[in-house]
Amino acid sequence: MRVLIVEDDKDTAQYVAKGLVQAGHTIDVVSDGKDGLALAIRENYDIVILDRMLPGLDGLSLARTLRSAGSRVSILFLTSLGGVNDRVQGLDVGGDDYLVKPFAFAELLARVNALGRRPPMRAEGDILRAGDLELDVARRAVRRGKDRIDLKPKELVLLEVLLRNKGRVVTRTMLLERVWGFHFDPRTSVVETHISRLRAKIDRPFAKPLIHTIRGSGYSINDNP
Repeated sequence: MRVLIVEDDKDTAQYVAKGLVQAGHTIDVVSDGKDGLALAIRENYDIVILDRMLPGLDGLSLARTLRSAGSRVSILFLTSLGGVNDRVQGLDVGGDDYLVKPFAFAELLARVNALGRRPPMRAEGDILRAGDLELDVARRAVRRGKDRIDLKPKELVLLEVLLRNKGRVVTRTMLLERVWGFHFDPRTSVVETHISRLRAKIDRPFAKPLIHTIRGSGYSINDNP
C-alpha cells in the first residue's frame, strides 16, 4: 500500500517508515500539517498515519478538511493524546482508527494491514434509500424529498450504517465499532448524541420519522412506523 506519514517527531517518523518499508509498503513522510494536507489531496494514498499535534495544521483539522473535501483515504491517528475524549474527537472528525503512543510496531502494522483489507463503504453509484430519504454514497449527498440535508462526516457514516441495515436492529456496540472504531465500550454517550443530531436533521423537520429506537436493543431505520 501507499502510506503517508504526517509526523513532526523525526525518530518516530523514521521508526514507523522503516518498519512499513520492510513490510513492503511505499512510504512518504512529512512533518508539517499543511504539507501533509496538500500531499493527501494531491496524491493517491491508501492510508494516512497522522499525529494530532503538528506544526502548520493540527491533525484534527487536517482530517476534518480531508473528509470535507470528499477524501476517502483511511486515516490512522498515531498520537500521545490517549483519553477517551481524545479518541472520540479523532474518530469523530473522520479517523478510521486511533493508536496511542508509546506503541508496539507489531500492533501498528496489524492496524495498517486491517485498514488495507477493509472494503470501501462508499462505492461509486451507490444510492441508499428509506422512504423519501436518499443517500448518494459517492457524492456524500443526502436528500429527503426535495430538501437537501447537510450532515457532518460522522453523521454521514452513521446514516450509511443504518441504511445498509434498513429494517434491521443495529446495536449500540455495532455502531461504536463501525462508526467510531471502538472494539470496547468507552462509556461515552457519543452514539446517543449523534443519533439525536441525526434525528434533528432528517426526522424532526418532516412528518414521518424514519429512525426508531428499539428499546433495550438499539436503533433501526425504516419507512414503516
